Amino acid sequence: MFDILRDNWTLLLIGQYPHGPLGGIVLTILLSLSALVIAFPLGILVALARISPYRILRAPATGLVYMVRGIPLLMVIFWVYFLVPVLTGFPVTGFVTMLCALVIYDSAYLGEIIRAGIEGLPKGQTEASRALGMSYMKTMRAVILPQALYNVVPSMVTQFVSTVKETSLGYIINVQEISFAADQINNRLLTKPFPVYLILALSYFALCYALTQLAQYLERRVTRRRAGRFTKAQKAGAVALTDPLPTEN
Repeated sequence: MFDILRDNWTLLLIGQYPHGPLGGIVLTILLSLSALVIAFPLGILVALARISPYRILRAPATGLVYMVRGIPLLMVIFWVYFLVPVLTGFPVTGFVTMLCALVIYDSAYLGEIIRAGIEGLPKGQTEASRALGMSYMKTMRAVILPQALYNVVPSMVTQFVSTVKETSLGYIINVQEISFAADQINNRLLTKPFPVYLILALSYFALCYALTQLAQYLERRVTRRRAGRFTKAQKAGAVALTDPLPTEN
C-alpha cells in the first residue's frame, strides 16, 4: 500500500496537473467548495421563500425542497447531464455538470438549514423590529439573518462534509476527482484493488474527519457564546430588579 501511495500520490492529490486536467483531492475540495459557495445565496432565498407569508413564493420553494430531498443525487446528475446541453445547445463538461447538480442539491439542504436557524430565533426579535418601523426585508437582513447564519455555521460545515462525499458520484460522468484517480491507478495495477481503494477510503476519512472536528469546534463556540449572552441578560435583569425605585421629593 505504501508503494502505491509513494508512486501515485501526485495523481491522488492533483490529478494529471500541470500536464493534464486538475484532479484528485484538490479537485474534490474545489468542486465541493464551489458548489457550497454558489448554493449559499440560493439557500438563503429558498429559506426566505419557505417562511414567506405569500403562497406564490412559499409553494414553489416547498415543492423544490421536497423534490430535491426526496430523490437521489444521482438522478439530479443525470437530469443535468442530459438536459443542460439540450437547453443551451452546447456540450457541457463533467465538472460543470457535477457543479450544477451539487448546487441544486445543496441549495435545497442549505435552505432547510437556514430556515431552521431563522425559526429557532425568538419571535420577539421580529416583532420588536417591526414595531420600530423596520420593513420585513430590513428586519431579515439586519436583525434575523446575521444571527441565524451564525447559529447554523456548524450545520453548514456538516453539509460541506456531505458534499465532499457526494462528489464521488462525479466518477460516472468522468469528473477527475479522487475516486476517478483511484480508478485510474487500479486499472493500471489490475492486481491490487484492495490497497488502492483502502487508500481512497482513508483519504475521504481523513478529509471528512478534519471537517467534522471543525464543525464540532464551531458548535461548541456558538454554544458558549449563546450561554454567555444568556448569562449577561440574566445579570442585567437581576440588576434591574434590585435597583431601588426613584422616590418622590
